[in-house]
Amino acid sequence: MLTEYIEEALKRAKYEIIEDQEPYYGEVPELKGVWSTGRSLEECRRNLKEVIEGWLVLSIKKGLPIPELGQFAVRDEEAVGM
Repeated sequence: MLTEYIEEALKRAKYEIIEDQEPYYGEVPELKGVWSTGRSLEECRRNLKEVIEGWLVLSIKKGLPIPELGQFAVRDEEAVGM
């Protein structure tokens, strides 16, 4: 399921504090261009989840490659355990 893929992506996220109005920055290194910010770590994580979801939808629609994350891969518009 896509839910498991998204949860795995969130487990792999890296967070840091930056000098900004939204000082929490998070990214998933394995997913090119997937990052977010937030006023708190919780908000940053919620925003990152939304970005991952949008990135997946766009990648599926455009037929772009989606990297495997651990035992999870996206095939035929859903993530399946390998």
